[in-house]
Amino acid sequence: NIKLEGKKMGRYSKKFIKEDNLYRVKVDVIENDEDFQDSIEVEALIHSIKDLLDKAVGYGKQIVPDLISIIKSVDEPGRLADLVASILDISSKEAQEILEIVDPVERLRKVHDQLLKEVGLLEIQQKIRNAAREYMEKDQREYFLRQQIKAIQEELGEKDERQEEVENYTKKIEEAKMPEDVKEEAFKQLKRLEKMHPDSAEAGVIRTYLDWLVELPWSKKTKDILNLKRAQKILDEDHYDLEKVKERIIEYLAVQKLRKGKGIKGPILCFVGPPGVGKTSLGKSIAKALGRKFTRIALGGVRDEAEIRGHRRTYVGALPGRIIQALKQVSSKNPVIMLDEVDKLAMDFRGDPASALLEVLDPEQNKEFVDLYLGVPFDLSEVMFICTANRIDTIPRPLLDRMEVIRIPGYSEEEKLHIAKKYLIPKQLKETGLKDNLIEFTDTGLQFLIRGYTREAGVRNLERRINEVLRKIAKEIAITGKKKKYKITKSLVKKFLGAPIYMPEKEKKDEVGVVQGLAWTEVGGEVLKIEATKMPGKGNLILTGSLGDVMKESAMTGLSYIKSKAKEYKINKEEFKKYDIHVHVPAGAIPKDGPSAGVAITTAIFSIFTNLPVSSDIAMTGEITLRGHVLPVGGLKEKILAAKRAGIKTVFLPKDNKDEVMEDLPPFVRKNLNLEFVEHIDEILPKAVVGFNSLKG
Repeated sequence: NIKLEGKKMGRYSKKFIKEDNLYRVKVDVIENDEDFQDSIEVEALIHSIKDLLDKAVGYGKQIVPDLISIIKSVDEPGRLADLVASILDISSKEAQEILEIVDPVERLRKVHDQLLKEVGLLEIQQKIRNAAREYMEKDQREYFLRQQIKAIQEELGEKDERQEEVENYTKKIEEAKMPEDVKEEAFKQLKRLEKMHPDSAEAGVIRTYLDWLVELPWSKKTKDILNLKRAQKILDEDHYDLEKVKERIIEYLAVQKLRKGKGIKGPILCFVGPPGVGKTSLGKSIAKALGRKFTRIALGGVRDEAEIRGHRRTYVGALPGRIIQALKQVSSKNPVIMLDEVDKLAMDFRGDPASALLEVLDPEQNKEFVDLYLGVPFDLSEVMFICTANRIDTIPRPLLDRMEVIRIPGYSEEEKLHIAKKYLIPKQLKETGLKDNLIEFTDTGLQFLIRGYTREAGVRNLERRINEVLRKIAKEIAITGKKKKYKITKSLVKKFLGAPIYMPEKEKKDEVGVVQGLAWTEVGGEVLKIEATKMPGKGNLILTGSLGDVMKESAMTGLSYIKSKAKEYKINKEEFKKYDIHVHVPAGAIPKDGPSAGVAITTAIFSIFTNLPVSSDIAMTGEITLRGHVLPVGGLKEKILAAKRAGIKTVFLPKDNKDEVMEDLPPFVRKNLNLEFVEHIDEILPKAVVGFNSLKG
C-alpha cells in the first residue's frame, strides 16, 4: 500500500512529457492567502463549524479524539476546511467539488453547508433511535411488571385477567350445550384468543364472536302448550273470522299432540292479504296460543343478502344476519318468527335477499342453516316461520313454493261493524282514557263512519277514525269538566269528522258505453268504471287510463268478438270502419292490468254500437275469449265486497269460480246481492244491457 499526503494545492497543464518511460506534467502551485483572521464572516464560520462538530460528536458521529483537538486548534480557513472535509460523510464527487474551490473562505462556506446538512441527518437518526429505545424499554418494563404481578397473584392465590377470561368462556361454552362441531370451533377460537395480546383488534373480534356463540339458544326452547281448546279460545278472542288460518294452527297442534312433539317440523305459512286485515297481529296470537316466544323481522326494502345470511367476520363491524339476531333476542330455538312484508324484498348489486331466504324457509335445508358470521350450522327446523305479504306476484316463484299460502281477504261492512264493536272501540277507549259507560256507538253511526270515512279492505283506517272521534270527546270533557254520556250517532260522527270523504261508487243512472267492472288490488277490491265511446274515424281502437298489455289485449279480444257477432246483434259492419273506438278507465294516474275486465270492456263496446245503455245496478268481472267464453279470475271475495259496498245489486261472475265463491263468502255478504255465474258473454248482455230484447224485434 502506498500512502500519499498532499502538501500544497496546484493546477496542472494537460500537456504530458514522457522521459525514461515516465510521464511528467507541469504544475503551477496555488498559494493560499490565509490573511482572513480579522474577517468577521470567517470568524463566525470557524466558530459555527467547531460548534457543529461538537453537535455531530454528541449525535454519535465517530471522530478520532486527537483529530478533534487538532481541528479546534486550527484558525486558518483553508486548512480548517480541508481537515473538516476529510471527516465528512460525503461522496467522492462532493469531495472533489470542495477540493476544486481555490478560495479558502468559499471552501470553508461549502464545508460549513455540508457539515450543517450532516448534523441535521444525525439529529433525525438520533430521534428515531431514541423513540425505538423508549418503545423497547416500555415493552420490557411492561413485561417485567406483568411477571411481577403474576408472581404476586400466585403468592396471593389470585388469577390474572386473561386466565380468568379464558376460564369464563370455557364455562359458558360447556353450559351452552352446543353441538360437538360448534363446540370444537368455539374452543379453537378460544385458544387463538389465549395466545393474543388482550388489547389487539383481532382479540376484540374473537371475543365478540365467542359472545355470539355462547349466547345463542343451542338447546333452549319453550314447551308447546298442546291444549287445542285453549288455542282456539285465544285465536277467537284476538281475531274475528279467519277460520282457515285458525284451522291450520289447530291442525298443527293436533299433529304435535299425537306425535308428542317429536320430530315434527315447524310449518312455514304465508298470510297474503290487504293492509290492515290483521296479518301481523295474527302471528302474535299464534305464538300466544302455542305458548312460544314471538319476534318480528321487517323485510320491507331490504336489499342486502347479508341482512339474512350475515357478514363474514373479515369485515369491520361484521354481525350475524337478522335470523340469528332474532333467535338471540328471544333466547329460544323454537319461536314464532314473523317475516313481515316478504313481497317488498328488493335486490341490487349487494345480492338478492329473497334467494338468501330460500335456505331459511326450506324444511329440508334449514336444519343446518349456516350464517356467514358464525360459520357453523344452526338448526332452524323447529322455528315456526310466518310470512306476510300484500300480493304474491312479486314474490319469486322458488320462494313461494316453500311456503303454505293462506289468503286473508278483506272484510265486509258487517264484519267491520263486528270488529269495531268487539276489538277496536274497547282498545281505543283504553288508549284515550275514556270510560266505556260514557261512550256508546250506535250501529247507524258506525255504519256511516265505515261508509263515509273509510275505503279499505282492512280496518286500520277505521281504527284511526274511531280514535279521532274519541279524541274529540276527550277534548270536550277535558275543557268543560263535565262527564256526560255520549251516544255516537250519524250526526255526531259528521260533527266530529266533517263531511264524508267517500261518496257511493255506483253509477246513478244507466248510460250508453259505461260499465262497472271489478278490480282487485293489494289494498282490496274496488269498483272499476269502464267508459267507451265512438267517433268518426277509420276503425282504430284507442285505449287510455294507464292500462297494461294484458288489459289492452282484453279490449282487442272483446272488439273482435263483437265484430264477429255484428250480424246477430244487428250492428252495421261498416260502422267498425267509419268510427274510431275509445275505451277509457278513469283514475289514469293508477296503472291497471289483468284480464278480469274483459267482459266489462266487451259489454261497453257492445253498448256503444247498439246505442243501448248498461244498467247501473250491475257489475261484472271475468276474462273474455275470442269465442265469448268467460274464464275464471282471482280476488273474487274482495271484488264482491267492493260491489256490496257500492250498493250494486247484481254481480256477474265466471261459473268456474262458483265453488270458491260459495265456500269463501259468508251468507250475510250474499244477502241482498244477486250473484250470477256465467259461462258465456251472451248470458250477460241480455241482463246487463237495457233494451236488449229490442234487437230481436
